[in-house]
Amino acid sequence: MIDGIGIDVVDIARFEESLVRTPALKERIFTSREAQLKISSLAARFAAKEALAKALNAKDIFTWHDVEVINEESGKPAFIFTGAIAERIDGATAHLTLSHDAGIASAMVIIERI
Repeated sequence: MIDGIGIDVVDIARFEESLVRTPALKERIFTSREAQLKISSLAARFAAKEALAKALNAKDIFTWHDVEVINEESGKPAFIFTGAIAERIDGATAHLTLSHDAGIASAMVIIERI
């Protein structure tokens, strides 16, 4: 059963300007592993975290570092959860897809409970 769906779109250039204007933002949003990635991947991961918060209706408990976006060996993006978000996910599967092209990064999340 689908329990939630979330989508987010990010203008990569505008996102990069925000990171340049506010250097602490990168550290506040991303884990140390994520922070090493290029700007298009960062924008997609930001979109993924926003889409996840929407899919879970979790803005009240959402903490940026409780969610990390990784790539599995196959290249497929996936989440690692800790803290309150891990408790909210409990027993559910979070499906994630990312894309970035033509200056836009996007993410879609589907929460599935069996």
